[in-house]
Amino acid sequence: MSRLVDLMQGSAPPADCGDLSSLPVERAEILPETMLVFHMDPRSPGADRYRLLRMRLRELGSSGKLKTLLITSPLPHDGKSTVCMNLATALAEGGKKNVLLIEADLHQPALNARLGINAWAGLAECLEGGVDSRSVIRRVHPLNWYLLPAGGPRANASELLQTAALGGVISKVSPHFDWIILDSPPVLPLSDATSLARHADATLLVARADRTVREAIDETVAIIGRQRIVGIVLNGVSSFDRSYSKYYRSYYSPKAQRPEDNNS
Repeated sequence: MSRLVDLMQGSAPPADCGDLSSLPVERAEILPETMLVFHMDPRSPGADRYRLLRMRLRELGSSGKLKTLLITSPLPHDGKSTVCMNLATALAEGGKKNVLLIEADLHQPALNARLGINAWAGLAECLEGGVDSRSVIRRVHPLNWYLLPAGGPRANASELLQTAALGGVISKVSPHFDWIILDSPPVLPLSDATSLARHADATLLVARADRTVREAIDETVAIIGRQRIVGIVLNGVSSFDRSYSKYYRSYYSPKAQRPEDNNS
């Protein structure tokens, strides 16, 4: 904890979150194992699925029904954080939209390490120590979204997420962003997701193909509440339907590009 606080105190002075351009910038190291397909392979079928998900979410967002989205999974290692980062990148649209990813997994924070950036104080310090949430938000380059990391691991993580301070953090930052994504711990081992769901407009559930059993999904839906779940993402699909893949390769082959595509 002391290292995280020292890092925060040694950084640039806290910026007004209302002026997002003044927030510090962290340069991420995007490696293949980061699984940021939307950034690294934007013409892949996987990236296209995130575009489809973005389109569906936009429809709800434009109606005023959705801004803060909780992303969780039934079990650990279902890939929810990978979905969070890819979806944040898709929703940011290269910086056209202001998207904030809040890492709310205070048990095993991992986003800083996966992005190859140094840790700094985050949500845990905001909830426990009263740190101003606006002072610990960074813009992640080149992904063009903003990160409020988990901060230091806490033994009382579940208790922290049940305090009124969490609602205060979200209320303070909400006016400055078009989308807020909450990266939640998995549902079945912990109670954190149910606490976080109260602060979100909807929940997106992530399940892993050939791993997450139907019973775990059903139990998770019952715990969160069917009315709160906006959709389920099937993660880790090894291959798409053969006809779809063939179409996709043809559509994005150099011969299929129109002349104006080369000027974009």
